[in-house]
Amino acid sequence: MAKFKPSIHSSKLEITSSKSNLLEGRRIVIGLTGSVAVVETVHLTRLLMRNGAEVFAAMTKAAIELIHPNLIEWATGNPVITELTGQIEHVHLCGEHPDKADLLLIAPSTANTIGKIASGIDDTVVTTFATTAFGSGIPITIVPAMHSTMYENPIVIANIEKLKKTGITFIGPRKEEGKAKIATNDEILQTIIGILDKKKDYKGKRIVVTAGPTRAWIDDIRFITNPSSGRMGIEIALEAASRGAEVTLLLGPTSIIVPNKDINIISIETVDDLVSEINKMKKIDIFISAAAIGDYHVEKESGKIPSLKNELNLKLTPTPKILNMVRKKYSKIKIVGFKAETAISEKELISRAEKSMKKNNLDLVVANLVNKPQQGFGTVTNAVIIIKKDSSTEQIALTSKRLIARHILDRLVL
Repeated sequence: MAKFKPSIHSSKLEITSSKSNLLEGRRIVIGLTGSVAVVETVHLTRLLMRNGAEVFAAMTKAAIELIHPNLIEWATGNPVITELTGQIEHVHLCGEHPDKADLLLIAPSTANTIGKIASGIDDTVVTTFATTAFGSGIPITIVPAMHSTMYENPIVIANIEKLKKTGITFIGPRKEEGKAKIATNDEILQTIIGILDKKKDYKGKRIVVTAGPTRAWIDDIRFITNPSSGRMGIEIALEAASRGAEVTLLLGPTSIIVPNKDINIISIETVDDLVSEINKMKKIDIFISAAAIGDYHVEKESGKIPSLKNELNLKLTPTPKILNMVRKKYSKIKIVGFKAETAISEKELISRAEKSMKKNNLDLVVANLVNKPQQGFGTVTNAVIIIKKDSSTEQIALTSKRLIARHILDRLVL
């Protein structure tokens, strides 16, 4: 196998695990077929690598006509497989071999390739990899991309259903502009994390996560809110879903798209909306309150308050305490609270978190200071202190919010 042995390419050295180690140690083969969506593969490959994966690519002749293998080799840092040789590359990566991959990802996949795999036809590099992966039990994921009229062809639909029954996972497509477009890279990443995550310790558990800000309307066009993006709660929801949980996300106004269609997303805007949705829920196992919930209502005026007033007085009244309400309704579930503060000492931060824990009978409190660089609202990273019921604490240094979500669920596991 000396000819096929990958070199240490600068692409690997520069970007592998630069974002997270969620896919660290994982080897993924991407099969590229003749869809114009193949141009997205470079970005997808780099995203997988930035989250820790090593990526190999296999290309059909039709894919090579659309994008040059040299670009894919640059992206992956590994030699690209455009034909099968005496090195039996398909066996090396997708057969019973010590160096075999953890996943075969066919992205993008044409209707032609789907039909061939469903019919057992093996006449391209990619279909040979699929045949071999079937035989060795390596998970296969297919990301379709084609014109929508092709995707709606009953034969294509039947082929997809046939392959789903064999255990193949399909991601997407997105139907836009008359085309069945390839799923977003973030959606593909989250699905792969879920497939390869060996931890399924939350399987069958019902988890409710709150995320994002709430709004207190002053009049018909103005409101009081905060700068929460909702990212922390979204990352918790994604992590819980990847570990097998049935997740409901109560999500305040945000521009962040949640790249997992298995998560039940309920949009909320005000604290009253949040209360209403919680009251509708019948049975849950865990409640994680990561939302930045407003502490005060304001008496809303109808229409628009004139902008020429010299003075405007607002009457603010306290909003319901969500954690206390949830604990009264669900006395036996596990509840996680968040405590965000500014400009106080670490000792005082822990003290306030402990008071919240005792007052609301919480199982964990995640505390942080939002006034430090790269921490708090609107950031992709954070540094937190996890406080447990026994008053023990754990410091999580600055890292991605997804890895913080993983730490929280590791400490909470039932």
